[in-house]
Amino acid sequence: MPTITSAAGAISYAQRGAGAPPLVCIHGAGGTHQHWGYQLRDLAGAARIYALDLPGHGRSPLPGRASLAEYGAAVLALLDALGLARAVLAGHSMGGAIALAAALARPDRVAGLALVGSGARLRVAPAILGGLASDYEATVRMIVRSSYAADAPADLIARAEADYARCDPQVYRDDFVACDGFDLRARLGELSCPVAVVCGDADRMTPLKYSQEICAGVAGARLTVVAGAGHMALVERPAAVSAALRDLLARCGEPARSA
Repeated sequence: MPTITSAAGAISYAQRGAGAPPLVCIHGAGGTHQHWGYQLRDLAGAARIYALDLPGHGRSPLPGRASLAEYGAAVLALLDALGLARAVLAGHSMGGAIALAAALARPDRVAGLALVGSGARLRVAPAILGGLASDYEATVRMIVRSSYAADAPADLIARAEADYARCDPQVYRDDFVACDGFDLRARLGELSCPVAVVCGDADRMTPLKYSQEICAGVAGARLTVVAGAGHMALVERPAAVSAALRDLLARCGEPARSA
């Protein structure tokens, strides 16, 4: 897995496939590129697809960032370092908000947006913010159980708990603090690129109303509701998420250009 030096520091990423436009996938709070593992496999024949570890996450070195706008700037810096003048950005949860922030900051760099289990605002329950400071392990377990559908396999839950427990505790809490202060609802009408919105019908972290709010504010946005999926639809029902992304790529189909 390569690491590239960008204006935002060293960023690690996985890359698969070929084709245009390139697709850059952004994980959520406390996550890593591995959350996009199914899409890296499924879409390799449709696009050149990248999945990054945000600063302070996975194999990208500390520190993390204090705001989603700063994470958005790091994603744009990665595009520069990779020589991508424009890309489709796909983000899950916090990653969707980061993609949205990047698209509004630099619309010339973003050919399309996929927002999975995300929102134009991301309110965080006080129990999460307080719990990550006072009882990290128990709160991680609570977040994971709230992120998957009630019938999710026990081994999937156990792996998720182990993955999140490896995140730097301060970075993980800072991610949620940044999410809680995020609200770009008033700017949704500025988006002119194709937008795909995906939400599990059993999502308790960012319920369907958040996705519907995006669609109400963005002309032409397409909503996919994934049956039987919770907040982690990209892991629980990956084929449905990959299909929505494939449709978005077809709508964005323009030749990739080098910066």
